[in-house]
Amino acid sequence: MGLRINDTIPDMTVETDQGTIKLHDWIGDSWAILFSHPKDFTPVCTTEFGAVAQLADEWAKRGTKVIGISVDGVEDHKKWKTDIETAGGAKAGFPIIADEDLAVAKAFDMLPAEAYLPEGRTPNDSATVRSVFIVGPDKKLKLSMTYPMNVGRNFAEVLRALDGLQTAAKHSVATPANWEVGQDVVIPTSVNAEDAKAKFGTFKTVLPYLRMAKLPG
Repeated sequence: MGLRINDTIPDMTVETDQGTIKLHDWIGDSWAILFSHPKDFTPVCTTEFGAVAQLADEWAKRGTKVIGISVDGVEDHKKWKTDIETAGGAKAGFPIIADEDLAVAKAFDMLPAEAYLPEGRTPNDSATVRSVFIVGPDKKLKLSMTYPMNVGRNFAEVLRALDGLQTAAKHSVATPANWEVGQDVVIPTSVNAEDAKAKFGTFKTVLPYLRMAKLPG
């Protein structure tokens, strides 16, 4: 059975370019984003790691830790970071998990249990290890996205989704399509009109089951 939304993520002890970490301890009371890659020194992945490095202040502002995963070793990760920082123009201060035995890839259902890396492998052998996992402070999976190797991830969307998740968790609301911080939110159908008025003041009823409101100031 694969990892599903609201499942607790595996509490694995992993090796990174910054030393050994235990995932649950590393997350602590923070939000966390795990982003995986099929191989070091690949073009699209290098731009993605660079994009994550550029957003260091944004992750910190949201109380969120980021960690990369790649199926190469620690020494390769350390060398690759030089390229990442050249491409991204920013320091890559986050750790990268060395998932050489594919334990993380399999535990997070990115590869089947029987998968292995052949001699002379190429990124195609681990192509599905291209996912983003957003995890809450409760260590539960809140969101996952998987991309093909030829389409770079949009980390502005990862930030937007993180904002939506944190807003929903803090205020017990939902967010509509294309929502961004500051825009109206959706009042859950479980909240009756009286309670909605008490919490939000005025709100707009678009449909009997779709009510929009501004967050309390």
